[in-house]
Amino acid sequence: MKEKVVLAYSGGLDTTAIIPWLIEHFDYEVICCCINCGQGEELDGLEERAKLSGASKLYIEDINDDFAENYIMPCVQAGCVYEHKYLLGTSMARPAIAKKLVEIARKENASAICHGATGKGNDQIRFELGIKALAPDIRIIAPWRMTDVWEFQSREDEIAYCRSKGIDLPFDASHSYSRDRNLWHISHEGLELEDPSKAPNYEHMLVLSVPPQKAPDEETEVTIDFEKGVPTAVNGVAMKCADVIRKLNELGGKNGIGIVDIVENRVVGMKSRGVYETPGGTILMEAHDQLEELVIDRATMEMKKEIGNKLAQVVYEGKWFTPLCDALKAFVASTQQYVTGQVKLKLYKGNIIKAGTTSPYSLYSESLASFTTGELYDHHDASGFITLFGLPCKVRAMVLEQAEKNK
Repeated sequence: MKEKVVLAYSGGLDTTAIIPWLIEHFDYEVICCCINCGQGEELDGLEERAKLSGASKLYIEDINDDFAENYIMPCVQAGCVYEHKYLLGTSMARPAIAKKLVEIARKENASAICHGATGKGNDQIRFELGIKALAPDIRIIAPWRMTDVWEFQSREDEIAYCRSKGIDLPFDASHSYSRDRNLWHISHEGLELEDPSKAPNYEHMLVLSVPPQKAPDEETEVTIDFEKGVPTAVNGVAMKCADVIRKLNELGGKNGIGIVDIVENRVVGMKSRGVYETPGGTILMEAHDQLEELVIDRATMEMKKEIGNKLAQVVYEGKWFTPLCDALKAFVASTQQYVTGQVKLKLYKGNIIKAGTTSPYSLYSESLASFTTGELYDHHDASGFITLFGLPCKVRAMVLEQAEKNK
């Protein structure tokens, strides 16, 4: 009986070419596994393509709800943003995909899992750290790093190889952006983006959004309800997390929200440039932040920002299934008990404008914050507080003054 390998299959040219390559070089039975985390029409026609390429079986696993609730939301609640701009769309998806690949490998008694990530990118790390953490006994095959047997250098090479195997596929050698799409975002790399001196060709590139200049001249109002840090409704309509993201993607995309051009530092040591479209995610993160402004105290918020930055790095580096990641998420979860309320926003030509936030657990006190004297605040108390709070500054100044006199 042949050994089985589970291939993370996207249906693109790379992973399609990998199927006959695995059969030829390893004599594996190839079982394709396409993980649906919101790729949309990219999933059309996959079964026929996989079978035509030599796969014995194709799994199409829908993990949209799992992805939204167990991967996206912990990062939203933490305020995870990598290097001030990147909302971790690809980073969050990879551990979810790795977990499902392991489940299928166990079900099929496969001895190996294969992925099509390149040897220069972050995804190879994210896939493999996830697989190692969940199934240390399963071998990992990464063709792009196996340069002694993976001899393809271009799309033309891969197309020619497929044709030599009698596989006539709807791919051509024309170059386009390298994209990754899921429920949360779509990323773009390649072409003019490889030259940081050039502006992105948004007219040709954008998929989820319009450029802010082409957004409507009218504001779009949106209301988001939260319960314990989780969005539960958009514009008064109750919906699950995945549908909240879909709805916000629609509204944000029409208004040019969440388009980011970034040069980021990859885990492997190089800088890379990409454009990310995250319309719904940008709105959701902003709304969640605004609600937390009302309900979380200063000391907790300061620590939470540090935790969020650390968690963003951990997720970016593919360390989702680690004790550190679990501990960071546990801290964040403990802060969400009272993040309940409603956030109103206006979307206008790439901008998110605050339009009012309410919560039954708001720590904002109008009587305290106003300039009028209230029962809880005596202005005279501030004198003693400032004396003690400023004591270190005063003592240091006195010491330096005396030292100067003694010279």
